[in-house]
Amino acid sequence: MTEEPGLRERKKIETGRTIWKTAVDLFLERGFDAVSVKEIADAAQVSKMTVFNYFPAKEDLVMHPMGEHVDEPMRVVRDRAAGVTPHAAFGAHFLATLREFDAATGLSDAPYVRGIQSLVLKTPALVMRMLAFNALSERLLSGQLIKEGGSQVTAEFVAAQIIAARNTLIHLNHEALADGRRPAEVLPEALANAEEVFGLLDGGLGGLFAKE
Repeated sequence: MTEEPGLRERKKIETGRTIWKTAVDLFLERGFDAVSVKEIADAAQVSKMTVFNYFPAKEDLVMHPMGEHVDEPMRVVRDRAAGVTPHAAFGAHFLATLREFDAATGLSDAPYVRGIQSLVLKTPALVMRMLAFNALSERLLSGQLIKEGGSQVTAEFVAAQIIAARNTLIHLNHEALADGRRPAEVLPEALANAEEVFGLLDGGLGGLFAKE
């Protein structure tokens, strides 16, 4: 008998999670550069080839969850309601995810999340991957705005402002938690910061790219 497709898919997902968690645990214990892909494969009880089948580069063993958010600004803007600007749409989205203490906003003190954040910031190869993710987010977003009829220069400018606003707010949230404050304590300040920053974008960009 052949396995149900759903079962095969679940096993595939579970294998990927096992490899990822094994890798992150080793990286947190010894540092990214001190751990080889073979050691990860051995610890996860899979072949080295299997590791690369799931994660094409060593950096992906850390950055994969972050990579899932790369197209998030583009999707939020693409799916916004009629009459809503890109900066208003993403601002509302960011405020909503702050209230959920989503790790992508920087407002999560889960030990695993904080450990990964620290690992990324002290590892040059991972910082470079993070910057590449930011650049790709910006390109995807500007591409969406160009599809909506914007000129390249205007689309790229607006996309850059939205991504910069997001990154500024994430940085401030990271700093607040690094000072020992809890997410619930920081939330009112984080919400106020987000409202201020996206309010500034609204004042500067106005109704630009309001969806028809």
